[in-house]
Amino acid sequence: MMRSTLLVAVLCCGLVPSLRGQVICSRSSVVCTENRRLTTDDQRASFRRAAPHYGKWLTAAGTVALTLLGAEQHRYSRRDWNALLAICHSAQDACALGPDGRYLRSDAELLYQRSRTFDRRANRWLLGAQASLLATTALFIIDLHPGAGPENIPFPSQIRVGSVGGGTGVEMRIAF
Repeated sequence: MMRSTLLVAVLCCGLVPSLRGQVICSRSSVVCTENRRLTTDDQRASFRRAAPHYGKWLTAAGTVALTLLGAEQHRYSRRDWNALLAICHSAQDACALGPDGRYLRSDAELLYQRSRTFDRRANRWLLGAQASLLATTALFIIDLHPGAGPENIPFPSQIRVGSVGGGTGVEMRIAF
Protein backbone atom coordinates (compact mmCIF):
# COMPACT_ATOMS: atom_id res chain seq x y z
CA MET A 1 0.00 0.00 0.00
CA MET A 2 2.81 2.40 0.91
CA ARG A 3 4.68 1.72 -2.32
CA SER A 4 1.62 2.35 -4.50
CA THR A 5 0.82 5.57 -2.59
CA LEU A 6 4.38 6.78 -3.07
CA LEU A 7 4.27 5.92 -6.77
CA VAL A 8 0.99 7.80 -7.27
CA ALA A 9 2.36 10.84 -5.42
CA VAL A 10 5.50 10.92 -7.57
CA LEU A 11 3.48 10.55 -10.78
CA CYS A 12 1.08 13.32 -9.74
CA CYS A 13 3.95 15.69 -9.04
CA GLY A 14 5.63 14.93 -12.34
CA LEU A 15 2.58 14.88 -14.57
CA VAL A 16 0.61 17.86 -13.28
CA PRO A 17 -0.11 20.11 -16.25
CA SER A 18 0.88 23.76 -15.94
CA LEU A 19 -1.94 26.11 -15.17
CA ARG A 20 -2.88 28.94 -17.54
CA GLY A 21 -1.50 31.57 -15.14
CA GLN A 22 1.88 29.81 -15.03
CA VAL A 23 2.48 29.93 -18.78
CA ILE A 24 4.96 32.66 -19.72
CA CYS A 25 3.82 33.02 -23.28
CA SER A 26 1.82 30.74 -25.50
CA ARG A 27 2.89 32.37 -28.79
CA SER A 28 6.43 32.63 -30.08
CA SER A 29 7.17 36.36 -30.28
CA VAL A 30 9.64 38.79 -28.82
CA VAL A 31 7.05 40.38 -26.57
CA CYS A 32 3.91 38.61 -25.37
CA THR A 33 0.46 40.06 -25.82
CA GLU A 34 0.37 40.76 -22.06
CA ASN A 35 3.58 42.88 -22.40
CA ARG A 36 5.63 40.21 -20.66
CA ARG A 37 8.99 39.29 -22.14
CA LEU A 38 9.72 35.77 -23.24
CA THR A 39 12.24 33.63 -21.42
CA THR A 40 15.71 34.79 -22.41
CA ASP A 41 18.86 32.79 -22.93
CA ASP A 42 20.27 34.14 -19.65
CA GLN A 43 17.29 32.74 -17.78
CA ARG A 44 17.72 29.36 -19.47
CA ALA A 45 21.44 29.36 -18.64
CA SER A 46 20.62 30.26 -15.06
CA PHE A 47 18.22 27.32 -14.87
CA ARG A 48 20.83 25.01 -16.38
CA ARG A 49 23.25 26.06 -13.65
CA ALA A 50 20.68 25.86 -10.86
CA ALA A 51 19.19 22.47 -11.78
CA PRO A 52 22.38 20.45 -11.11
CA HIS A 53 23.31 22.66 -8.17
CA TYR A 54 20.09 21.99 -6.26
CA GLY A 55 19.29 18.65 -7.89
CA LYS A 56 22.43 17.06 -6.49
CA TRP A 57 21.17 17.69 -2.96
CA LEU A 58 17.75 16.29 -3.83
CA THR A 59 19.27 13.10 -5.20
CA ALA A 60 21.65 12.89 -2.22
CA ALA A 61 18.65 13.06 0.12
CA GLY A 62 16.98 10.40 -2.01
CA THR A 63 20.05 8.20 -1.63
CA VAL A 64 19.89 8.49 2.15
CA ALA A 65 16.14 7.86 2.22
CA LEU A 66 16.34 4.81 -0.04
CA THR A 67 19.22 3.40 2.00
CA LEU A 68 17.23 3.81 5.21
CA LEU A 69 14.22 2.10 3.66
CA GLY A 70 16.45 -0.77 2.49
CA ALA A 71 17.96 -1.10 5.96
CA GLU A 72 14.47 -1.25 7.48
CA GLN A 73 13.38 -4.03 5.12
CA HIS A 74 16.62 -5.90 5.85
CA ARG A 75 15.91 -5.62 9.58
CA TYR A 76 12.48 -7.17 9.02
CA SER A 77 14.08 -9.96 6.99
CA ARG A 78 16.62 -10.68 9.73
CA ARG A 79 13.84 -10.72 12.34
CA ASP A 80 11.90 -13.39 10.44
CA TRP A 81 15.08 -15.33 9.63
CA ASN A 82 16.09 -15.38 13.31
CA ALA A 83 12.59 -16.58 14.23
CA LEU A 84 12.97 -19.37 11.64
CA LEU A 85 16.32 -20.33 13.13
CA ALA A 86 14.74 -20.42 16.59
CA ILE A 87 12.12 -22.85 15.28
CA CYS A 88 14.81 -24.97 13.63
CA HIS A 89 16.83 -25.14 16.86
CA SER A 90 13.77 -26.01 18.95
CA ALA A 91 13.45 -29.61 17.71
CA GLN A 92 15.40 -32.09 15.63
CA ASP A 93 12.87 -32.34 12.77
CA ALA A 94 11.36 -28.84 13.06
CA CYS A 95 12.93 -27.75 9.77
CA ALA A 96 12.43 -30.88 7.76
CA LEU A 97 11.90 -30.30 4.05
CA GLY A 98 9.24 -31.95 1.94
CA PRO A 99 9.78 -33.49 -1.51
CA ASP A 100 9.00 -30.14 -3.17
CA GLY A 101 11.71 -28.32 -1.16
CA ARG A 102 9.31 -26.54 1.18
CA TYR A 103 9.31 -26.75 4.97
CA LEU A 104 6.84 -29.29 6.34
CA ARG A 105 5.84 -26.96 9.17
CA SER A 106 3.63 -24.17 7.90
CA ASP A 107 4.94 -21.60 10.39
CA ALA A 108 8.55 -22.28 9.30
CA GLU A 109 7.59 -21.97 5.64
CA LEU A 110 5.73 -18.72 6.32
CA LEU A 111 8.75 -17.23 8.11
CA TYR A 112 11.05 -18.33 5.29
CA GLN A 113 8.84 -16.81 2.59
CA ARG A 114 8.42 -13.56 4.54
CA SER A 115 12.16 -13.34 5.07
CA ARG A 116 12.75 -13.77 1.35
CA THR A 117 10.10 -11.16 0.51
CA PHE A 118 11.63 -8.58 2.85
CA ASP A 119 15.07 -9.40 1.47
CA ARG A 120 13.93 -8.80 -2.12
CA ARG A 121 12.38 -5.49 -1.09
CA ALA A 122 15.60 -4.47 0.64
CA ASN A 123 17.55 -5.33 -2.52
CA ARG A 124 15.26 -3.15 -4.62
CA TRP A 125 15.52 -0.20 -2.23
CA LEU A 126 19.30 -0.52 -2.16
CA LEU A 127 19.50 -0.74 -5.96
CA GLY A 128 17.46 2.47 -6.10
CA ALA A 129 19.84 4.05 -3.60
CA GLN A 130 22.81 3.07 -5.75
CA ALA A 131 21.18 4.54 -8.85
CA SER A 132 20.43 7.70 -6.91
CA LEU A 133 24.04 7.82 -5.71
CA LEU A 134 25.20 7.51 -9.31
CA ALA A 135 22.94 10.40 -10.31
CA THR A 136 24.21 12.43 -7.36
CA THR A 137 27.80 11.83 -8.41
CA ALA A 138 27.02 12.86 -11.98
CA LEU A 139 25.30 16.05 -10.77
CA PHE A 140 28.25 16.90 -8.51
CA ILE A 141 30.58 16.54 -11.50
CA ILE A 142 28.26 18.57 -13.74
CA ASP A 143 28.10 21.30 -11.09
CA LEU A 144 31.88 21.76 -11.07
CA HIS A 145 32.88 25.12 -12.43
CA PRO A 146 36.16 24.72 -14.35
CA GLY A 147 38.54 27.59 -13.72
CA ALA A 148 36.37 29.11 -10.98
CA GLY A 149 38.16 27.45 -8.05
CA PRO A 150 41.37 28.46 -6.32
CA GLU A 151 44.67 28.01 -8.10
CA ASN A 152 46.86 25.04 -7.33
CA ILE A 153 49.12 25.92 -4.41
CA PRO A 154 52.15 23.63 -4.41
CA PHE A 155 53.00 21.94 -1.13
CA PRO A 156 56.43 23.25 0.02
CA SER A 157 58.18 20.00 0.76
CA GLN A 158 60.97 17.78 -0.39
CA ILE A 159 60.15 14.17 -1.11
CA ARG A 160 62.93 11.73 -1.84
CA VAL A 161 62.38 8.09 -2.69
CA GLY A 162 65.29 5.70 -2.69
CA SER A 163 67.43 3.50 -0.53
CA VAL A 164 67.75 4.46 3.11
CA GLY A 165 70.33 2.54 5.09
CA GLY A 166 69.91 -1.16 4.36
CA GLY A 167 66.46 -0.96 2.78
CA THR A 168 64.08 1.15 0.77
CA GLY A 169 62.15 4.13 2.11
CA VAL A 170 60.51 7.46 1.55
CA GLU A 171 61.86 10.61 3.14
CA MET A 172 59.88 13.80 3.42
CA ARG A 173 61.05 17.14 4.80
CA ILE A 174 58.66 19.94 5.60
CA ALA A 175 59.94 23.48 6.15
CA PHE A 176 58.33 25.33 9.04
